Amino acid sequence: MEQILEQLKRVKGPDLTGNIVDLGLVSEIVVTGDQITFSITVPAQRAAQLEPLRAAAEKAALAAPGVVKARVTLTSDSSGKAQPPEGQPTPAPVRSAPSAAQASAVPPPMQGRAPPQQQAPGTRAPVPGIGAIIAVASGKGGVGKSTTSVNIALGLQASGLKVGILDADIYGPSMPRLLNISARAQSGGDRILIPLEGHGLKVMSMGFMVDEETATVWRGPMIMQALTQMLREVAWGELDVLIVDMPPGTGDAQLTMAQNVPLAGAVIVSTPQDLALIDARKGLNMFRKVDVPILGIIENMSYFACPDCDARHAVFGHGGARAEADRIGVPFLGEVPLVMEIREKSDSGNPIVVSDPGSAQSRIYREIADRIWIRLSEERMLAGDRG
Repeated sequence: MEQILEQLKRVKGPDLTGNIVDLGLVSEIVVTGDQITFSITVPAQRAAQLEPLRAAAEKAALAAPGVVKARVTLTSDSSGKAQPPEGQPTPAPVRSAPSAAQASAVPPPMQGRAPPQQQAPGTRAPVPGIGAIIAVASGKGGVGKSTTSVNIALGLQASGLKVGILDADIYGPSMPRLLNISARAQSGGDRILIPLEGHGLKVMSMGFMVDEETATVWRGPMIMQALTQMLREVAWGELDVLIVDMPPGTGDAQLTMAQNVPLAGAVIVSTPQDLALIDARKGLNMFRKVDVPILGIIENMSYFACPDCDARHAVFGHGGARAEADRIGVPFLGEVPLVMEIREKSDSGNPIVVSDPGSAQSRIYREIADRIWIRLSEERMLAGDRG
């Protein structure tokens, strides 16, 4: 990291004074294998003309030892100031401060809070009281990841575990609707957020702080701060497992979560068709690059179970996720059919595992949850052997 910062210090600031590191314009640098990702905060009105600065920073980053690819973006600062006020200490080059416009958009439960304590990239400090954190991820949206996440969480709970769920999708939170929770999050002592509860699960989501139809228009640093607060500044209590419903895709937020959260393992959700599997591979490779164990792959919408003819129809193909799991050597956790009852129960806020526990679909989710827990236990034993 020091070598990367030294290279970036060669890049002058927007007014050709100082350098982008000492001016505090460089956001958190995410290192994934031989690739690094970061952003540079610049005045909003000058963003277009400062493209050469972005290009110079990318070139400088690529000159650092071991860096093969660099993803550099410009982040607009609506305050129009690129340099700290006179007499103020230079901010550390770890994460850009939010602009005034961004700060005013912070939901009330998160206002007035000190920025989360910074940790070096990749340190993955544990979260007190939580036994294991499992990420449920997908390479793209629309594959039913959130519905799968909540039913897995309820399946783990049905086996006697204390379970929580973190809705990490800041832009499109789903847990309030999936768990039929309409209350707002509140702060307790020391401004720690109090999780809400749905069907026995402890839950935290940005959807508990903003209206369902309100768009969250935050840039990277604000997203990172919000995710850190929703994970580490919440009164989770004692949990056996916390399920993290990851944002879809493999962008900066996903990389930072994978690199800085002490994940015990990751579960990949995909539909059977080739296009979805291509994106699922990206998510799987992201976790592998940051040494997060892959607990397995789930094929969602595996087939359509026709309620009238009692036949199965491979609407999106069938078996693609199983074949991919076999190809890359990770466990296949199970097939979840495309069934109207799953969608209806999810839309009503009564997931099928709790609303119809005797159904075939509920049994499938519970079996998948059991396999995930077994896989997690195996990975823990392997980690013990490696230690």
